Order: sequence, then C-alpha cells, then structure tokens
Amino acid sequence: MKVMLSKYEQQIEKALLKGEYVSASDLDHTRELFQEAAKNYRELQETKSITLRVNKEDLIKVKVKAKRNGLPYQTLVNLLIRQYVKGETEVVI
Repeated sequence: MKVMLSKYEQQIEKALLKGEYVSASDLDHTRELFQEAAKNYRELQETKSITLRVNKEDLIKVKVKAKRNGLPYQTLVNLLIRQYVKGETEVVI
C-alpha cells in the first residue's frame, strides 16, 4: 500500500532525511507528554449530557426558532453555549 503524503508531511519527511531534526534527549518523557496531550484533546472533543432546568416559555421559543432553521433544539442550545464561551454572544446579567 502506497501512502500519499500531504505537502506538509512531505516537507517533514525531507527535513528528516536532511537531518534537520534531532532526537530529544528525554524522548520517553516527551512521548508521554504528547500522549497525554492527545488524550486530553480527544476528551475535550467528546460531548457530555447534562440536565438543565429551563423556563417553559423560553424552551418553547428555542424549539420554534430551531425548527424554523431545520435544527434539533438541543443543537441550537449547544450553539448558543459555544458562541457565549467564545465571546461571540454576550449575556446581560
């Protein structure tokens, strides 16, 4: 099986062949750090079910807006949370 490399991967391969990269003196520790980082990244990409008490009128309005846009209402709620966390939407308290 022949593996097709992206341009970026080809650049890395060329640099390796030229000896532009050197082995880390603490390779085992570095490997552990990268493995932990990959594990943490995967965990952050997962979703988490939550139970949330919402005013009935607000929930009805969210469901109507979601339906108008062809979305499940849970997806709309998730998008609102994401926009708030990113600082794209503000909440007046």
